[in-house]
Amino acid sequence: MTLLLPSRQDIAARLSDPEYLARVGATAHDDAEDWSQRPGGPVPAAVLVPIIWHETGPGVLLTLRSARLSAHAGQVAFPGGRIEPGETAEEAALREAAEEVGLDPRQPVIAATLPDHMTGTGYRVTPVVAFLDPPVILTPDPSEVQLVFELPLALLFDPAAPTRRSTQWRGRMRDYWVWPHAEHLIWGATATILMNLARVLRQSEPAR
Repeated sequence: MTLLLPSRQDIAARLSDPEYLARVGATAHDDAEDWSQRPGGPVPAAVLVPIIWHETGPGVLLTLRSARLSAHAGQVAFPGGRIEPGETAEEAALREAAEEVGLDPRQPVIAATLPDHMTGTGYRVTPVVAFLDPPVILTPDPSEVQLVFELPLALLFDPAAPTRRSTQWRGRMRDYWVWPHAEHLIWGATATILMNLARVLRQSEPAR
């Protein structure tokens, strides 16, 4: 049986409806860390969640961070980074994607945003979902990105695909999501953002 994906318009409508997002149960934190007590508060950041609509089936673009980076080296991530003063989340996500993977900022069509996500390292991340039509020409910056790959969007419709794991960090056990991939470990904030997107996609009723 062929999987019937929601339309781009339907996805954008769902992402723009706060009541709908509340119904699907988007997760706002990696763990129970209270970053409200951090001096200056959490650091605002944004990531681009690009969905490329291939004729053979859409895919979510992800990056493998360079092993030479001082933070989160070798981890799977969305293109993104800190929001600079005066920037919107959308502007920051497009700028970072241009810097990291050479994505032309005129090409993505912004759909909407997922709920802000607090990471265990003190960042408040706004995931900006965007649609792209191929061909998508990318020139990754080797100082930041080792490679670019895609996760089939259809995988997000399988409730059994993501698994829950635990590890000890800062003196206590932390739970985190992992998405299956033959070559890369997709976990942490990236996996949780994918889980939030999956919850939006799996909901059978369109937003009203």
